Amino acid sequence: MSVPNNAPEVAGLAPELAGAKEGQGSKPLASASERFTSYDVEAFEVPGGREENWRFTPMRRLRGLHDGSAAFDGKITYAVTPVDGVTVETVSRDDSRIGEGGVPADRVAAAAWSAFTEATVVTLDGTPAPVTVSVTGPGAGATAVGHLQLRTTPFAEATVVVEQRGSGALADNLEVVLADSSRLTVVVTEEWADDAVHVGAQHFAVGRDAVLRATSVSLGGDLVRITPTVKYRGPGGDAELAGLGFADAGQHLEQRLLVDHAVPHCTSNVIYKNALQGVDGMPDARTVWIGDVLIRAAAEGTSTFELNRNLVLTQHARADSVPNLEIETGEIAGAGHASATGRFDDEQLFYLQSRGIPEDVARRLVVRGFFGEILTRVTVPELRERLEAAIEAELAVTGS
Repeated sequence: MSVPNNAPEVAGLAPELAGAKEGQGSKPLASASERFTSYDVEAFEVPGGREENWRFTPMRRLRGLHDGSAAFDGKITYAVTPVDGVTVETVSRDDSRIGEGGVPADRVAAAAWSAFTEATVVTLDGTPAPVTVSVTGPGAGATAVGHLQLRTTPFAEATVVVEQRGSGALADNLEVVLADSSRLTVVVTEEWADDAVHVGAQHFAVGRDAVLRATSVSLGGDLVRITPTVKYRGPGGDAELAGLGFADAGQHLEQRLLVDHAVPHCTSNVIYKNALQGVDGMPDARTVWIGDVLIRAAAEGTSTFELNRNLVLTQHARADSVPNLEIETGEIAGAGHASATGRFDDEQLFYLQSRGIPEDVARRLVVRGFFGEILTRVTVPELRERLEAAIEAELAVTGS
């Protein structure tokens, strides 16, 4: 297994923490700064499901992506709309740019890194029109790995939509590398078929005075587990991560993120919202959101806030929400986090019904309002309208 030419030294753990590599094992890590990372899949233990990093994930539904039994007998395809100012390349794993975004922090991401043979690199220069990257799964019954890198040139301003569809099981790494003083808006949609399993790692590297606006929309798939990591490469970086998830009966949607403030005078803002609806006689709808923010001792002047909201529409639904804020310096501009999970607001429903709106319509209006804050961040009108229609279709499943 080869590693990128520019790979940083692998972060390891002290011998007394052996067994903790795969997500805070038998001895929990004292700090997120101790998180183990490696390009080598064999550097990670096979997770059993009790590790902190995996305790919410239904391991039996991963189809062997975590334990080495997946055959990787399929292929993920990447199709990029041609746009002036955008360069698309298919490169080997030895390309010096691969790895600039970050290093895998769990066994599945490392397995995908160890197994891919070619990567798609999309370079954005100047102020191009919005770009769409269509990602298609390997097909029913097949498994595959993939690697996509989005990168900007200095002072570029661009929007990229990554639309993911299809069937099968896949593990992949998405690298997003922002050059100094560039601005990138990226929207990633999980619109998989009902049988799909997707375990993906997202690596965001934010340059000096660069601005990242990333929005995640999770609607499809049997199991979707995404682990975004944000790291700053210079002062003045500004990152905003927003997410929307809608889980139906039997669906497992998991977001597990880390924002790592290691340089001074950077900003982060995180807001994720999930809605869940179950059905009698079927497995529960499930969402998991883990939000870690680490402010290291050197990160003076940091400003950060994270928020998670979960709306439970029916019985047979469960939402787990764990915000974590770790601060190693008192010289910050501000930091905070909040989380809440609840059912419909009866007062909102009463207000709408008192004005002649039927209960089922009132419920839909409440859900639209709940998600509105996230959907307004989708700046491509056609995409926003399509996602609004998809949410409406989700609500119609149980007549909510």
